Amino acid sequence: MADEKFSNFLTDIIDADLAEVKGEVVHTRFPPEPNGYLHIGSAKAIFINYTIAKHYGGLFNLRFDDTNPAREGDEYVQSILQDLKWLGAEPNGGIFYGSDYFERCYEYAEQLIKEGKAYVDDLTREEMQEYRGNDAGKPSRPSPYRDRTPEENLDLFRRMRAGEFADGEKTLRAKIDLASPNMNMRDPTIYRIKHVEHHRQGDKWCIYPMYDFAHPIQDALEGITHSMCSIEFENHRPLYEWVVDNCPLPHHPKQREFARLNVTHTVMSKRYLRQLVFEKHVEGWDDPRMPTLCALRRRGYTPSAILDFVQRAGIAKANSLVDIKLLEHCIREELNDTALRRMAVTEPVKLVITNYPEGQCEEFEVPNNPRNEEAGTRKVPFTRELYIEKSDFAEVPPPKFQRLKPDGEVRLMGAYIVKCNEIVKDDNGEIVEIRCTADLETRNGMPVDGRKVKGTIHWVSAEHAIDADLYLYDNLFTLENVNDVPEGTDYLDYLNPDSLKKLTGCKLEPSLADAKEGERFQFVRMGYYCKDRETGRFNRIVTLKDSFAKTLSK
Repeated sequence: MADEKFSNFLTDIIDADLAEVKGEVVHTRFPPEPNGYLHIGSAKAIFINYTIAKHYGGLFNLRFDDTNPAREGDEYVQSILQDLKWLGAEPNGGIFYGSDYFERCYEYAEQLIKEGKAYVDDLTREEMQEYRGNDAGKPSRPSPYRDRTPEENLDLFRRMRAGEFADGEKTLRAKIDLASPNMNMRDPTIYRIKHVEHHRQGDKWCIYPMYDFAHPIQDALEGITHSMCSIEFENHRPLYEWVVDNCPLPHHPKQREFARLNVTHTVMSKRYLRQLVFEKHVEGWDDPRMPTLCALRRRGYTPSAILDFVQRAGIAKANSLVDIKLLEHCIREELNDTALRRMAVTEPVKLVITNYPEGQCEEFEVPNNPRNEEAGTRKVPFTRELYIEKSDFAEVPPPKFQRLKPDGEVRLMGAYIVKCNEIVKDDNGEIVEIRCTADLETRNGMPVDGRKVKGTIHWVSAEHAIDADLYLYDNLFTLENVNDVPEGTDYLDYLNPDSLKKLTGCKLEPSLADAKEGERFQFVRMGYYCKDRETGRFNRIVTLKDSFAKTLSK
């Protein structure tokens, strides 16, 4: 039985099946097509199939659906393998390829032809659509080639395999039910001609099985018990079952469907994602604004936060739109406990402590994470010249301003209390230096005379600071539901021009010089950041503010 915490309508189905078939080993699979990179919607499918297999003590397969070679390639195969490993979804049932079953699919197709259940059709794609009618009630009519004899069909099909015909010149169709209200059952195409080299099979084949025909065969040959897929395949289930019932397969899997994961302010369509990449609207598949797993990884998201998000979003049959703020909440909640704290100044202005000795440097010991004692402490260098945030000083402060101002005092985080005495400006009136005196009796910011200093600001030593660029990300699209664009517009019309803001010349505390790619930090008072693969760059994972937490608590 599944863990009660993971109970949903799919586990209810499996529980009922296991009650009927005692001792059956639950066997699931994840079947991505290697023509793009996995996205967060893929993570839901992985989570469902992997977790169900794990909870029932069963098996989980990874099978590449490489039956359409036009856009498939090893680049995508390797990225999918990396993503599954990153998520921790080990395919303990094995790794397979749809192309491994091409010969078996061909044999089953010939068997259908011999039994009069499939025929070679000469109609063009447009003609076939017209003959099949539509789901709005337009009736279908048989193809002029529907009554070819099994012998003629077998000869033509073998000649298709031999490469005698051009792309689109002929197809193999299943002979099912032209009067069916389900368009998928109106003599669907099960083989088409494609003179395209396959990334694994080379030019061995020039005919390829359609997904609806190959998928149930692959499931059956691998011993899959529950073939769980997204809800758009619900209308394809009768065809799935027809293939299983009419081919001499060793096993009868069951297809069941769940709702896709749709997230606000982004797209999940692989076609749209490819367009964003190949038309260079983004830097690439791993642009941190993208919903792909490699992009989320580069931005600094963790597998545990993504799987937490998927689980919180829920598993159901009804489609819904999940707020991207829930994803942000999940990573923020995790990093609040785990991320090491560091100080970073994004818009630096120099602060000089006039009563601090020139050339002197002392080190203040500060906690790496106040929420986690095991994180330990670090030493931060303190010198006469520091950098502070430009926004932490106001020459003419607004009401209730509790940071540094003329003749005002503020606490330097973990260090001294300082008082502003003088402002130095350039010829354009821009502040270039703020001169202060420090109360050197207030080490670690604690006044000895009991006076109250409300403001606390962060800082870095000017002598020891390292330079870095910070990349700040926002939603890729301004429209909340990008799948439902207003009539007469294109989804690209809603690309957010402010989805990326680059801050250059930032000053970071020196311990960040040793940060490794992918390492995550909280830049105090600024947000959570991740070290990028590019030298001197940190990506903002998420801001500190979490208004969505209030929504969850309600």
